Amino acid sequence: MIKSVISNAAALALLTLPHASTLAQEAEDTSQKSPPTPRLPDGTVDLGGDGVWDLPWIQDFSRIMVGAEEGASAPLLPWTAAMLDYNRANRSLYDPEGFCLPPGGPRAFATPYPAEIIQHRGRIIVIYEGGGHVWREIHMDGRAHPEGDALNPTYFGHSVGHWEGDTLVVDTVGYNEKTWLDYSGHMHSDQLRTVERITRPDRDTLHYEVTITDPGAYSEPWTIAWDIPWSEGQDLAEYICQENNQFLIDLKDDFGNPFFEKTTGAE
Repeated sequence: MIKSVISNAAALALLTLPHASTLAQEAEDTSQKSPPTPRLPDGTVDLGGDGVWDLPWIQDFSRIMVGAEEGASAPLLPWTAAMLDYNRANRSLYDPEGFCLPPGGPRAFATPYPAEIIQHRGRIIVIYEGGGHVWREIHMDGRAHPEGDALNPTYFGHSVGHWEGDTLVVDTVGYNEKTWLDYSGHMHSDQLRTVERITRPDRDTLHYEVTITDPGAYSEPWTIAWDIPWSEGQDLAEYICQENNQFLIDLKDDFGNPFFEKTTGAE
């Protein structure tokens, strides 16, 4: 049995997301006793170090929208509203991440496995232990996004970043449509654009904020944010989601038939 299958309905009971005010209070308490923000020799904020970022599992992005009232919903278009209702009704049975596909987009920072950030020669690499054991590259050399056919849609899109003071700002386009934004089933189109703002106010806290703009799926941009704790001295482990994935073997469609045809070998 694999370490975890995020879209398995039974996993829903394992973790609950605290209210935003609780997260803010925990971040405040942490900042009072955490060492100061580490920096590279040139003074740039060091987003890595001897350890990993202990990513949380955030199931529903609508619960952490910045500036929204409690119980508010994302600015859904009719088709995304209908698909969200469907995905929630079947308890995210067909979540692509449960098929061992990469989470993509901001969900990669909300999948509950550690991540490591490496800053090196005009680029920043983020390595994710979970979500298919994948990595992401952020170009920091001033390049522009490819245009037209050169912008090949991918799970993580094409990311370019720059520093605004101590804030890393990352602009990403070129997402494919093979991922969900979150576990609860917020979907997106290939028009998705994200702008992430990442800060490290102290050694033990990474503050992650992202604005989601997708005119193909949402009526207006919306912003979500959360804090990620640091785990000093921890290493990434090997995690192979595809290995012995019993969830996929037993998966059935809406009519009760096997989702995948079982074969006994070549004829």
